[in-house]
Amino acid sequence: MGRLGGRRGQRHVAALFLLPASLLYLLYVLAPIPLSFYYSLFRWDGLTTARFIGAGNWAELARDAIFWKSLGNNLKLVALSVLIQLPLGLGLALLTTQRGRTRKWAQGALFVPMMLSSVAIGILWKYVYDPNFGLLNGLLEVVGLPGLRRAWLGEPATALYAVIATVSWQYTPLYMLLFSAGLLGIPSELYEAAAIDGATGLQSFLHVTLPMLRATAATALTLAVVGSLKYFDLIYVMTEGGPLYSTEVMATYMYRKAFHEFRMGYGSTVAVAMFLAAAAAAAAILTSGIRPGRKEGR
Repeated sequence: MGRLGGRRGQRHVAALFLLPASLLYLLYVLAPIPLSFYYSLFRWDGLTTARFIGAGNWAELARDAIFWKSLGNNLKLVALSVLIQLPLGLGLALLTTQRGRTRKWAQGALFVPMMLSSVAIGILWKYVYDPNFGLLNGLLEVVGLPGLRRAWLGEPATALYAVIATVSWQYTPLYMLLFSAGLLGIPSELYEAAAIDGATGLQSFLHVTLPMLRATAATALTLAVVGSLKYFDLIYVMTEGGPLYSTEVMATYMYRKAFHEFRMGYGSTVAVAMFLAAAAAAAAILTSGIRPGRKEGR
């Protein structure tokens, strides 16, 4: 009884410590979701009395070409994030988890972008892409390719890809760390058994490393997809969605409608659409065969 009472007391203490964080999570993360659904049914500028219009905002959203363009940009961001950040993160993880004195130094240096705020990164890369004195155009001049100089963030054809390159630079270190943790958790006995069976390095990678990284890959894929669908800060700092909506994503469009045009109801509608897209993508990944154990029915 004494031990049972002690465990019960520990649970009460743990619950007490978790209570403030739980209340903040409920207030700032969970509560806005149903509230956004509610506000999406109104025409409201945030100051005067809201007017109920039913599904009016949703009907307008279905006809809104700029919203669909922003969704398309989000999907491009998702696809290129998955195709660039995850393989690059895995490659860097394979390199930095090799034995050697420089391993920790390399991991630390590569992790620097994750320690910078998105605003600082956005301002830094705006200078890199500057058409007059930017580093990128300067390098093209040095290597004899002056014809490729351009206003990378000022032209609709290149702006989105310039932003995606910056996003990839910012988040690849996160996936490097995830895959590094996964690689270090693989038992060395598996590689020793593969070596005894005569497996080459590539065969060990394909038949030992990749299957053992399945759970890590599912986590990384979920983070990349959901994060890309709700990305906002760096894009807003670099381009504010321009030029000509070429870098507009759902989050910047929601911000523009809600806080520039003071259409809180329509902004809430865009926010709900963004939430539904992210929730559907996360559910699809987590219930797919990528997640370990799904095929076994666990």
